[in-house]
Amino acid sequence: MKSRILVAMAPALFAGVFFLAIGAHAGDDGEDSLLKGLPSTKHSLVDGIRQATKDGGVAISAKFEDEGKGLSLSVYVAAKGLSAKAEENTLEELAGSPTGAEWKPEAEVFEDVEHVARSAEQLTLMRLTSLSLADAIARAERAQKGNVISVIPGIRGSKPVFHVRIAADGKVADVLLDLMSGEPVVKAG
Repeated sequence: MKSRILVAMAPALFAGVFFLAIGAHAGDDGEDSLLKGLPSTKHSLVDGIRQATKDGGVAISAKFEDEGKGLSLSVYVAAKGLSAKAEENTLEELAGSPTGAEWKPEAEVFEDVEHVARSAEQLTLMRLTSLSLADAIARAERAQKGNVISVIPGIRGSKPVFHVRIAADGKVADVLLDLMSGEPVVKAG
């Protein structure tokens, strides 16, 4: 009898846990503090990308974030460029506050599995396209007005895309661009 009750209650319990997880995640992402901090930035993502790649590396993703320590501009870089394989490359993050007159990022070479895996995937995707992150930002800004807060290559629905997030009027809009053409991806339905 108890097992029948548990089986009958399972969908309701799952739904409750699911909605609790969504609620917890919504408060964890720092999006509100990010949106509040953006007006204080003196540097765009493109500024950060240019500075991070001035020594010959290639930017493979870029974002503004606020993880409770204030606004940060972060650029993932493949220091040896796109021609070097991930295992032969130096995958690193340059991050620092974008609120000062100069962006003075600190560099962290990735050694942990999570960051190495993520940046290796981004490097692989960037090797497929002739577009740079700056190109993707320019195309996304034509599709959606606002301030670009992140540009990250990834896979959506088995298609390679640039996932671009844009802040406008206190909200965040997502723009997906085809990784190869840079054209906006139209979602079905």
